[in-house]
Amino acid sequence: MLQILGLVGSKWSILIVGQLRDRTMRFGELHRAVKGISQRMLTLTLRQLERDGLLTRTVHPSVPPRVDYALTALGATLLDSVVALGEWATAHRHEINNNRHRYDATHPTRT
Repeated sequence: MLQILGLVGSKWSILIVGQLRDRTMRFGELHRAVKGISQRMLTLTLRQLERDGLLTRTVHPSVPPRVDYALTALGATLLDSVVALGEWATAHRHEINNNRHRYDATHPTRT
C-alpha cells in the first residue's frame, strides 16, 4: 500500500494525471504543461504510471514517431482525488505561505 501511495502521491504523478484529465497529450505537450519537470523525470514517471495501468502509451507509426499518453479507466478514478487536492491547495495556499513566513521569522535556520 505504501508503495502505491508513494507513486500516486508524488507531485509529478499528480500533475501528470491532472494534465491528462481532459485529453490525450504528447510527450512534448506534457513536458511544457508540467512546469519544472525534467525530461528524464517525465519519462520515468510516465513509465511507472503506464506500468501501474494508470495511463496508456500509444506509438503511431509516423516520421518522426508520434507517442500519445492518455488516462486509463483506472487512472480516471484518481481524478476526483487529484482535483480535490488541487482545489484544497489553491484554497489554502495563502494561509500556508503566511504560516511558513511566520514560522521562518521565529525559527532561525539551523546549520
